[in-house]
Amino acid sequence: MKKWSFALLSLMLIAVLAACGNNKDSDSGADNEAGAPRTVELKVGASPTPHAEILESIKPELEAQGIRLQIVTFNDYVQPNQQLADKQLDANFFQHQPYLDTENKERGFNLVSVAAVHVEPFAGYSKKIKSLDELQDGAKVAIPNDPSNGGRALLLLAKEGIITLKDNTNIASTIQDITANPKNLEIIELDAAMMPRQLDEADLVFINANYALEANLNPEKDSLLIEDLQGNPYANILVAREDNKDADAIKKLAAALNSEAVKTFIKERYQGAVEPAF
Repeated sequence: MKKWSFALLSLMLIAVLAACGNNKDSDSGADNEAGAPRTVELKVGASPTPHAEILESIKPELEAQGIRLQIVTFNDYVQPNQQLADKQLDANFFQHQPYLDTENKERGFNLVSVAAVHVEPFAGYSKKIKSLDELQDGAKVAIPNDPSNGGRALLLLAKEGIITLKDNTNIASTIQDITANPKNLEIIELDAAMMPRQLDEADLVFINANYALEANLNPEKDSLLIEDLQGNPYANILVAREDNKDADAIKKLAAALNSEAVKTFIKERYQGAVEPAF
């Protein structure tokens, strides 16, 4: 009887020790070392170029601060905001403020800018002509179909005197605001992601810089007309929701994106095709 009691006590002691060991392992999963911060996973949606590349460059810095950055890339401008609003993402990095304003208004989102990071010069490109003087009567011009970027294209055309708008400073201009079109341009509105493919079809194509870079086009070197970066209102921004914009991890991400290391990365990597906005 005593032997059985001793054996039972021994088994109970082993079970208790094993449980303690498991608890210790579980605690170490939250804190790698005594007093070390718990690792937080931050899921950020981004366009592949240059946004995801910039985010990749700050991964080690954030990891050292206890933030594991998960980058989800998108090739469109619709899903990153939808998924952020649906809390499938913690933040996104692909858009400028005028586009965000339109999205919030038209789709009922409550998304906010956290930090301005860089400016991508919007520009017009062509495989068919070498200067704007060669733009013929009835030429096809492709512009993005979202209001903010379509407006950017029209403002550039107006600045060059190719068309006239009701207000040549209104960034929300649409084709309905064209008051004069001397060359009878055929203006085609398409999704921004489709613009590089229009280079074989249209005479002049307006392409956002992220899509231009993916198509091996440099806005500074390859475009026929380009936005002025001075006073440019289209800085690309880190965006979060109203309910998480003040979270510690979001603040650390914003600080990393506005660091001198990122400024150097942008200047060295993109050689003027992308410029820091801070």
